[in-house]
Amino acid sequence: AEIGDGIALVSGLARALVNELLEFEGGLCGIVFDLEQGRLGVVLLGSAIHIVPGSDVRRTGRVASVPVGPTLLGRVVNALGQPLDRRPAFASERRRPIEVEALGILERAPVVRPLATGLKAIDAVVPIGLGQRELIIGDRQTGKTSIAVDTILNQKATDVLCIYCAIGQRGDAVAKVIGAIRAGGMMDRTVVVTAGDEEAPGLAFIAPYAAMSMAESLANRGQDVLIVMDDLTHHAHSYRELSLLLRRPPGREAFPGDIFYVHARLLERAGQFAQAVGGGSITALPVVETQAGNLSAYIPTNLISITDGQIYLAPRLVRRNQFPAIDLGVSVSRVGGKAQSPAFRDVAGNLRVTLSQFEELEEFARFGTRLDSDTRKRLARGAAVRAALRQPERDPMPAAEQLAVLLSALEGLLDGMDEMATDLAMEKIRCAVRRDAGTLLDLIASGRRVGAEDRNWIVAAARRALAESEHANGTVP
Repeated sequence: AEIGDGIALVSGLARALVNELLEFEGGLCGIVFDLEQGRLGVVLLGSAIHIVPGSDVRRTGRVASVPVGPTLLGRVVNALGQPLDRRPAFASERRRPIEVEALGILERAPVVRPLATGLKAIDAVVPIGLGQRELIIGDRQTGKTSIAVDTILNQKATDVLCIYCAIGQRGDAVAKVIGAIRAGGMMDRTVVVTAGDEEAPGLAFIAPYAAMSMAESLANRGQDVLIVMDDLTHHAHSYRELSLLLRRPPGREAFPGDIFYVHARLLERAGQFAQAVGGGSITALPVVETQAGNLSAYIPTNLISITDGQIYLAPRLVRRNQFPAIDLGVSVSRVGGKAQSPAFRDVAGNLRVTLSQFEELEEFARFGTRLDSDTRKRLARGAAVRAALRQPERDPMPAAEQLAVLLSALEGLLDGMDEMATDLAMEKIRCAVRRDAGTLLDLIASGRRVGAEDRNWIVAAARRALAESEHANGTVP
């Protein structure tokens, strides 16, 4: 028939079905995408270098599937579930179709448990619950992958299993992520699924579906699973490429008309599931890239409407060296607040308002207007709170330490400090909390609210830590 870049047009298989797996000469497989009069549009799952017009093709009677189960943990596989880490083949060959219908509403349960990311700006202001779908969105080089990797590393203290799905990424970028996960001690509880930018677009298209099937297999066992899809912009581009090659009608921005359904049917498979179907959960963190901060582009708006909130990374915050560069004015969590502990809600409830008022005052102060003492104090407090939200890569922070640092900033203990002094003060507060974390951990775990006595105790402990530091440095006589 006809061979294209990643697709083939096949004739003579009148009884083939949509999504059926076909096998070409040499073992290359393809998926039936289009059924037309007298021919089939097939997406190839590999290089077509050995396929020529006239090659034999046969039906398999199967749909595309991948190996699933706990044996995949600690492994690096491609979109077909084949190992890429030069280790032995999988002991178990249980397989699951990559396309599975999402569970219905009666087979789901409310999102009531938090997923700790270890990032203050997320856990305090944009909390994520187990079973939620939270979009990570931002321009190139704003730290989207770093947030996802830090979230994976923070699961070392939990029972959550992780799947990292790299779609259309460069090989060195994927190797860097694998190295970070391995260095953080999470590789044994993580599956890495990768479809590189040099591979066939068909593999990039099926990769997130394959990763989701692996996640579902673990969730059916009652496990909590975190799946990162990095990123769905490349996924949409691969689907657009395949659709245009198969002569499907283009729509807005040349994407096919069903691109919304392509992502919706993928992300709807995540959720918190009822005990009748295992009681596990799949928390999805899809990543999408914007151009020049344009949130109203086609793919970003689609994904914002499908997911339960978004974490927006702003280039202007990157330029200010504010990492993670999360814009709290645009970021939102539509579900995770119900899963957030009351202690976090009490401490961080006014954080978003405090920062937005500070930024307005900061803009006003740039005009050089003479400011009264109250305004100067509010500016100092806002700057301290913003500085307290800074966090380096690969340093996820336990909940008790987050609570103490944020409360210290809100109570004015970090006012007037420069960047280096703030970082040092936060480290001293964290050390103090680690020495006596039991009280704070009990407060968070019990579901109690932070009363005046609790607040005074935390602030007093932070003051003592800072005072001890000043005595040690000789700054206090």
